[in-house]
Order: sequence, then C-alpha cells, then structure tokens
Amino acid sequence: MTDDLVLRRQVCFALYTASRALTDVYRPILDEFGLTYPQYLVLLVLWERPDDAPTVSELGTELRLDSGTLSPLLKRLEGAELVVRRRSARDERRVEVGLTERGRALRQRVEHIPMCVAQATGLGLAELVALRDTLTQVTDTIHRQKEQ
Repeated sequence: MTDDLVLRRQVCFALYTASRALTDVYRPILDEFGLTYPQYLVLLVLWERPDDAPTVSELGTELRLDSGTLSPLLKRLEGAELVVRRRSARDERRVEVGLTERGRALRQRVEHIPMCVAQATGLGLAELVALRDTLTQVTDTIHRQKEQ
C-alpha cells in the first residue's frame, strides 16, 4: 500500500519549494536594480503594454494580486520614479498606472534576467516552456473551479 501522505510525494510541496528556490535566484539579480520580485512582475506587465496605462484593478487581475498587496508595491515603484499613478480621465474612480521614462529605460537593463534564471534551473528551453505551460494550466484550472 502506498502512503499518499509522504512529504516528497506532494505536488504542493514541490511547487512551494521550487517557487522559493526561483525567488532566491531572482533576489540578488533584482537587488542590483533596487527591485523586489513582485515589483519586477508589475514592470513586466507594464513593459508588455508600453503605450497603455492599465488600471490598478487590471494589474491586480493580471498578476492575481489584491489591491492591498498591489498598492504598496505601486507606491514604492512610484517613489523610485519607475511608474506614475493617475486618475483616469474617463472615470475618476479608476487609477491608471503607466511607466515613466526611467521605467521604460530599465527594461533594456534587465533583459538578461530571464536567461540568468533559465540557466539557474538547469533545464533546457523546451523543458522550461513545457513546465511553464503545465503550471499555467494548473493555475487556470484551479481558478476556473473556484469561480464556479
């Protein structure tokens, strides 16, 4: 009889420890730029849409973060002059987030980060893509089930 309650057999433990390990890889790289990992994620979303200014709510949805977590991140990014927050001209209840020139320029300085992280995993490109796609599928499935 197999024992399903063995720690090393738990998918959740493997995901948890892998997530912590990857965050540990990012930390010294991002420290060089004065960024935390969650701040880097915000910037990634903004760099995808450099001519757009998503709302705080849209950023939260994209990053799966609540406003209580996102607001302090944005405040620190704004203090570092990487982003600017402003009330929407169309709807003053909404706050839009846009990149500053400094925030736009930072993108070029951090372009090496994905490669550094990929190398740290010891996986090939195809393996990383497959892992990412599997994890995205797991996350999407769980979120869909929660919404039902």
